[in-house]
Amino acid sequence: MKIINPESLGRPRGYANGVLTPPGVGVLFVAGQIAWDERQRIVSEDFVEQFARALANVLAVVNDAGGAPGSVGRMTIYVTDKQEYLARAREVGERYRALMGDYYPAMTLVEVRSLLEDGAKVEIEATAVL
Repeated sequence: MKIINPESLGRPRGYANGVLTPPGVGVLFVAGQIAWDERQRIVSEDFVEQFARALANVLAVVNDAGGAPGSVGRMTIYVTDKQEYLARAREVGERYRALMGDYYPAMTLVEVRSLLEDGAKVEIEATAVL
């Protein structure tokens, strides 16, 4: 995949503005994943733990389809509290890099009033190229 970051937009911090896929590849759409385990129970009330587990769950889908972290072309992160995200951004970044390395796909962060599952603070959906 080719990262697209036009100079006219400035240098992005922690994301890519666009990701171009080569012709003839498969695209995987990953449904929103939250911080639950195999029994569909939220693993923690902690924001950073929820972020890490939701991202790990996204990557489990990508891996199961034959991809890797670098296969993710787009990611949307939904949070119920933008201020909590900002206050814990350093920890979130550490957990992100532990799972994704220094690879940053096109990303969007959206604050929402709530998520479908009670207790969920983070939901992540993605599109991967395989």
